[in-house]
Amino acid sequence: MNLALFFDPLPDELTAPSAAPTTVAAYVTRFAEDFPDWRTADLALIGLDEWRGTAAGPPPAGQHGANRVRERFYALQRGTGPLRLVDLGNLRPGLSLDDTYRRLCEIVSTLLEANTLPILLGGGHDLDYGQFMAYEPRLDEATPAINFAVIDSRPDMALPMPGQPAEASHLRRLLLHQPNFVFSCAHLGHQEYLTPPDITAAFEKLYFEMMSVGKLRADRSQAEPALRQASFVSFDIAAIRWQDAPGYAPASPFGLTNEDAAQLCWYAGHNEQLTSIGLYGYRPDHDPHGLAAATLATMLWYFIEGYYHRTPETGFGTYRFLTYTLVLPNAGKGQPSELVFYKSRRVNDVPKWWMEVESMTPPLVKRIVPCTHQDYLFAAQGDLPQRWIRTQALLG
Repeated sequence: MNLALFFDPLPDELTAPSAAPTTVAAYVTRFAEDFPDWRTADLALIGLDEWRGTAAGPPPAGQHGANRVRERFYALQRGTGPLRLVDLGNLRPGLSLDDTYRRLCEIVSTLLEANTLPILLGGGHDLDYGQFMAYEPRLDEATPAINFAVIDSRPDMALPMPGQPAEASHLRRLLLHQPNFVFSCAHLGHQEYLTPPDITAAFEKLYFEMMSVGKLRADRSQAEPALRQASFVSFDIAAIRWQDAPGYAPASPFGLTNEDAAQLCWYAGHNEQLTSIGLYGYRPDHDPHGLAAATLATMLWYFIEGYYHRTPETGFGTYRFLTYTLVLPNAGKGQPSELVFYKSRRVNDVPKWWMEVESMTPPLVKRIVPCTHQDYLFAAQGDLPQRWIRTQALLG
């Protein structure tokens, strides 16, 4: 597939040789005259400027959000990894919004086939539909369904209505897509006063995880297992409070901090199962001082740094892991009599834990799912962790 047909090259000011040999710009192959060789790259950056699915519409002419972030990102110092990153330029929108979704789906799917991780930057949050659809052709008997995580100030689950922007209901579209290939969805960073109770009830009924901004900020590490389980992440800049990222409307004084956002991106990058990420919603016309652009650039840096610190975790039950078997003395009908946990022996900033979940009804299926140390401590008191209950329900 000739991906160059779908992209516009970067402006001259973003393709000039780097004056400092230690910056990111010195290591990124950018689309200027020749299209980069994405097949040999680890990661591919894609700029998006599609706003037809949003209520606010496009920013003023000449203001391209992805380019604004690139200016800040290229100026950062390179991390510790080899940084095999290509910048494919900016995606040309389709004739219609649905055409853009399909075009994005084809591009992401092609990159995934080459084991090149797409980083989608800019445009409306509804563009994650194209990101999501790229996973359907990859399903097989070994991977019949996927997990994904959304980071946003509210779940975009509105009922589709005439004249309503696609961004208001894009998450509903993902979850109701047929054929359904979603095993689990985690929604992180929502603000409860922006989230209708029926949406919270729907997530509980579906046994999907929700973590409010308050719980996440109290302990960021509690979000790590959800991000470690995700095949892809969709991040709306509106999840970050306005003071740290004034690049969206309407403004909100509450939300994640820029440090929270960078940490979540590091968790996502460190997940060896994650194969794409989208950072959506940035509007440069609301960012006169470039603060939000700097925040997004730093989030990109931490995601890539996490990527180059990936350590595949395999061989549960071997010397690579500590195994803990807990007996549940008060187990009732339909409950397990014991739970098995694994803790990686690797030294990480957040110790990695897993938990065995085996279906209680035929056909018997066993999954080893990411969890937290708190899940282990909860089980040690004789109780079933909520993560076990949700996964058991999904297996059934």
